[in-house]
Amino acid sequence: MAPKEHHEVTILMIEDDLGHARLIEKNIRRAGVMNEVLHAADGTTALKYLSEGLTTRQRPFLVLLDLNLPDMSGTTILEHLKSDPALRRFPVIVLTTTDDEREIQRCYDLGANVYITKPVDYEDFTTAIRQLGLFLAVMQVPSADDAA
Repeated sequence: MAPKEHHEVTILMIEDDLGHARLIEKNIRRAGVMNEVLHAADGTTALKYLSEGLTTRQRPFLVLLDLNLPDMSGTTILEHLKSDPALRRFPVIVLTTTDDEREIQRCYDLGANVYITKPVDYEDFTTAIRQLGLFLAVMQVPSADDAA
């Protein structure tokens, strides 16, 4: 089992497709990332997790964000995250099927750290998620204390 310091960051996966959510988590685990993964199938639940995580545990998050959600757009969530002083330092990885260049640029302009287009092909998607898991295994996330 990994030392505790590797479990401080919680991964918040905001993904409405349960099949994609399972595949993402499976490949994150396969890459050796054992951090807690919270799954939110809509923006309302995601924002609730973020606010509760800050008020109850003061824990940092790494956010995996789909743009196409049932109750609000992922860009709305991204705008909320990056405009909140307590949340803005948390890395956001956009993981979506949208490959429109203007949408990609908008996400980067709003503060996304990484933008990954989900391939429609299952094997390409699996490869992209494996690479994401390897990226997460080495990525450092600022602590809540750094935001002060």
